[in-house]
Amino acid sequence: MKILNAAHNAANEAQSTIVQTLAETVADRIREQVVSGRLTPGSHLSELALSEEMQVSRNTLREVFRLLTKEGLLRHEANRGVFVATPSMATIMDIYRVRRMIECPALSQAHPSHPSAKKMRAAVDAARTCRSTQDWLGVGSADIAFHAAVVELADSPRLSAFFFEVSLELRLVFGLLRDPEFLHAPFIDQNLKILTEFEEGQAAKAADSMETYLNQAERFILGAYGRLAPRSS
Repeated sequence: MKILNAAHNAANEAQSTIVQTLAETVADRIREQVVSGRLTPGSHLSELALSEEMQVSRNTLREVFRLLTKEGLLRHEANRGVFVATPSMATIMDIYRVRRMIECPALSQAHPSHPSAKKMRAAVDAARTCRSTQDWLGVGSADIAFHAAVVELADSPRLSAFFFEVSLELRLVFGLLRDPEFLHAPFIDQNLKILTEFEEGQAAKAADSMETYLNQAERFILGAYGRLAPRSS
């Protein structure tokens, strides 16, 4: 009897692992749709349509929704369903507060020969290429990649993992503004300026430039968000 119970428990654990792995895979696919701009804040997620599109059961999809709601990427409304989260002004301010606390010290304390400097350069080059083809969503993705590389200068996997979650919320913030060129164009050359200062060994100056950048970006986005708010109410 003990052997049968042990086998039963092992089978249940194996099944749970399979479901969890599938849920995480589907969650990654939904995150990618948010990052790419295909899912925007306020979008309704149809359980039926998504289960067919993703070819998963509704039970698995509900686990996906639970994971992404816990992350703050989705929100559940009673009797209405599941929606892509819409960041508030308080959320935007908190995101930029956290970014200043992470990115500025990461720059100021790093050496220009750090391997992530190459990732920063690649992201800047990608943003400029996307600008030349008017691919503004691509510019947004390159911008997030640049700042993720800045965080990697701190050599902390925990900080990088945390910033990944912050960047998902940041993409939601970007999605609030319907004109990606208006949003991203002013900051391409500022990323280049920060990178150039860092590559030239002026880490403290690059950190100061980053703080100025983040302050400006926060004001810019809050102003745009404020202008949108009356129309969305």
